[in-house]
Amino acid sequence: QVQLVESGGGSVQAGGSLTLSCEASHYTNEGYCMAWFRQVPGKEREGVASFTRGGIWYEESVKGRFIITQNDDDNKLNLVMNNLKTEDTAMYYCAAGARYWRCLTYSDSVFPEVPDFPYYGQGTQVTVSS
Repeated sequence: QVQLVESGGGSVQAGGSLTLSCEASHYTNEGYCMAWFRQVPGKEREGVASFTRGGIWYEESVKGRFIITQNDDDNKLNLVMNNLKTEDTAMYYCAAGARYWRCLTYSDSVFPEVPDFPYYGQGTQVTVSS
């Protein structure tokens, strides 16, 4: 059974940085991709960044501030978050299992959707205060 475990969340002041990590087990990423989503209470879960060896996608508001990376054996996904803003406050979820070709379609007008990814972690809370 695929398991995704996130870590690295916490509380920081605006302008600070955090690094989230996601460790995948019982998962083979070949032909698939991984991503980070976030969700605040009362709102839909939204894509933040996705990673494939063929391309990376970022949500518009995090471009230039967040960096997504994946280690060589594809079982660990990271999200470096710099210059955090209060509007970044959310529960952050690691996601895996979307088809590789689907992730390559993400753009300024095509966004990751929750059903694209069959696997999600339990989430890690990020709180940014002013």
